[in-house]
Amino acid sequence: MDTSFFNGTLSPREFSLASSAFADKWRRFNPTFPSWTWVPCKKLPWAPSDEVEGYLKLENVCLPGSSKVDSEGGSCVGKEETSCSDNEDLIDNATLVQSSHHEVHYYDFHIVYNASYRVPVLYFRAYCSDGQPLLLDEIEKDLPACSAKLLLESKWTFISQEEHPYLNRPWYKVHPCGTSEWMKLLALGDAVQAKNGVSIEQYLVSWLSVVGQVVGLKIPLEMLNDS
Repeated sequence: MDTSFFNGTLSPREFSLASSAFADKWRRFNPTFPSWTWVPCKKLPWAPSDEVEGYLKLENVCLPGSSKVDSEGGSCVGKEETSCSDNEDLIDNATLVQSSHHEVHYYDFHIVYNASYRVPVLYFRAYCSDGQPLLLDEIEKDLPACSAKLLLESKWTFISQEEHPYLNRPWYKVHPCGTSEWMKLLALGDAVQAKNGVSIEQYLVSWLSVVGQVVGLKIPLEMLNDS
């Protein structure tokens, strides 16, 4: 994918290829963390017949909410706080932010293709150990400080709740507006990509390195370097 023609978007077929490559890389560089898996789906009514339908999922990931979880020997993944500083944007192992609560919260993440914007969209939901769903105000307390501040300033435009396109149930999503523009900037700002073009296989890695920070989900640094 030549950067001179790269507009920051993906076709449905490219999204499918990018998803497969991303899931493989995640397992290879992050074997101790839950895996992203591809969920094949029935074609949506308006989708062309040649489109590959499905989405990526990462589910049952828990956010350790307090020292109580640690003392009880909880098996929650990731206990390192996130940061929005440039120097700490990327770390060697995938982590999720630590909540300030005493209750462990579980998160499901789905990466779904949006045909209107032609970019991936991060859908997510959160719930307690008893399955009780969390409201946005409760989720806000789990978010990195920078995301919580942005959410407070632009609620329902930055993160909004809408029906999951495949599950027909309400999920939260990080709005895709502007995704194609900053994906183009990422490509131009990377010396390797600027020279060799943007790899479809690397698209979701670059994308999640930005979008994942919104919810405190980070990717292994090695995934970004493996282009």
